[in-house]
Amino acid sequence: MQKQDTRTSLEILLDISRELATTLDLHTVLSRILTLSTENIGAERASLVVLDENAKPIDAAIIYDGRLTPNTVSQLQDVVANGLAGWVIRNKKAALVPDTSNDIRWLARSTDSSEIVQGKSALCVPLMAMDELVGVLTIVHAEIEFFTEADLSLQQAIAGLAGIAIRNARLYEYSEAVQKRYQELFEDSIDPIMITDLDGRILEVNHKAIQVSGYTGKDLLKMNIKNLHVLHDEVTGSHFDSIPLVGTVSYESVLHCEGNRLLPIEVYVSKITTLGTPILQWIVRDIEVRKDLDTLRSDLTAMIYHDLRSPLANIVSSLEILSTLVPMEDDSAIKSVYQIASRSTDRMQRLINSLLDINRIEAGMQVTEKNAVQIPVLVDDAVETTLPNILSKNQRISKQVAQGLPELCVDEDMIKRVLINLIENASKYSPSRSEILVTANHVSGSVEFCVDDNGPGIPEDFKERIFEKFNRVNSFSTRKGLGLGLAFCRLAVTAHGGKIWVENKPEMGSRFIFTIPID
Repeated sequence: MQKQDTRTSLEILLDISRELATTLDLHTVLSRILTLSTENIGAERASLVVLDENAKPIDAAIIYDGRLTPNTVSQLQDVVANGLAGWVIRNKKAALVPDTSNDIRWLARSTDSSEIVQGKSALCVPLMAMDELVGVLTIVHAEIEFFTEADLSLQQAIAGLAGIAIRNARLYEYSEAVQKRYQELFEDSIDPIMITDLDGRILEVNHKAIQVSGYTGKDLLKMNIKNLHVLHDEVTGSHFDSIPLVGTVSYESVLHCEGNRLLPIEVYVSKITTLGTPILQWIVRDIEVRKDLDTLRSDLTAMIYHDLRSPLANIVSSLEILSTLVPMEDDSAIKSVYQIASRSTDRMQRLINSLLDINRIEAGMQVTEKNAVQIPVLVDDAVETTLPNILSKNQRISKQVAQGLPELCVDEDMIKRVLINLIENASKYSPSRSEILVTANHVSGSVEFCVDDNGPGIPEDFKERIFEKFNRVNSFSTRKGLGLGLAFCRLAVTAHGGKIWVENKPEMGSRFIFTIPID
């Protein structure tokens, strides 16, 4: 049987090029390529299978007797795993089979009739795009020796166009999926998000930005981010030139909402590039509740300080008078009760003074009551103050103060309270019959104080947080507290130009370390 008159190869390739230029839908691309490459040769069947990076089928178009037919996953897997198509995929080479009945690579379908099984001719070519195998094209004709080398060359040319078209369609689908996912995340974010150009002009906003600001979307798109909130030039730069190409900068600010309403916010801004164009992404977090809570805590702290100071002073005075009126024999129960009351009032005074110092230092006030202090005396006083409590827990405390340490010019009461706080913490978290060690040494122009305990240690995630106000590692103790002791320690030490940190000891326990510059 002779071939019918056909269009020239150039016309077919031109038609396919035109068709591929009209769509990026993957399945439409497959169907048009298969139809145009087979309609003029009377092919019995043909298939175009798309492969992923692992040569697994992800889509296909199949023609049988001139009609597009549905396909199943098992059919596609059978096509690429066995027979001629499988050989082409594994070898990435085209194949021309004059008579399928004489080629071991051909695998007859179980649905083929005995007449069809007798022999056919077939072409099978790989679809390549930038050295990547993206698919395989198979064409079958009922006559043996129907296809020629010219037909193979034409199908290879079609495969070249198809490979590029399939790759573009896959990239488009991936881009669409990414864009859709970004839009979902953008719109569903619980925080306001705004996109601006590098001059601050707002290009896009999500629903939360509209809701929080009170402006309409159209109004926001007419505004500049500089007019919408108080910009921190020291963080972003006056022309946003301090925002890094990688990473995010943040700062606290105030959002100017519709109706002159001011909202305290935390701003996170990053520079990203989309389609080769750099833009700025602004994520705004509402911190009004946090600010209200901070104000409430400050008011509570001030209330505790002022409301406790006066009655505590009366208690202290009463105890002093009582000590002169009542005999205090060494073994009397009265003296024991008096000492408990006296230590408790001292502890309350230290807490109240710490609250006052925290407020003063956070307000920017400098430490002014500095005097020359001898370090051995400072350590002795702190240990003596905490000794009764340590003995009551069947614990031991020892001290190691290096010889020849210079005097420190510090607020003696404040630094002593730092040491007392650290020793009391060590006692609180250490088991009974354990030992607490207090050391002082000369290290690089500073005096370094250390307090070692035998407690459970501090998790890495908490080593900074424990020095913040109202933060405690509750998992290690059922003891309750305000979480102000270590916050006071850090503020007091840094106010003297020093540093404070915590380390976990190799065997067990923690070592709290702080330094005070000698000068």
